[in-house]
Amino acid sequence: MKKISTMLLATSLLAGCGILYRQPIYQGNLLQPENVEQLREGMTKRQVGSLLGTPMVSDPFHESRWDYVATQRDTRVGGPEIKNLTVYFEGDTVARWEGEYFPKQDEELGRKMARFGNLPREKNQRGGGR
Repeated sequence: MKKISTMLLATSLLAGCGILYRQPIYQGNLLQPENVEQLREGMTKRQVGSLLGTPMVSDPFHESRWDYVATQRDTRVGGPEIKNLTVYFEGDTVARWEGEYFPKQDEELGRKMARFGNLPREKNQRGGGR
């Protein structure tokens, strides 16, 4: 009886502190690699918005840049990994872009989230794109 109660106590303590399961946390802009590869100089802000979505950071003092920020945390220890893709505009068109994002993780997460219907479907998938 003493062994069983000790084992139950140990199991409940381990389950409560999260050692058995850790859920990854993703926040920010989900960027599909094929969309980032389509980014070109001379594109308008509207085209970039259609391609990459609304930027995570919108700075009224720097309207000539859009920041697509994403964070990922896979462990309980340490801080999140942060990636930032910045698109710079001259007037209404893309001048350049720099930075990085999570291409492999974003693609995988996009596939998982598509089944919930909160991301647009590709035209070649069932449903005809709409």
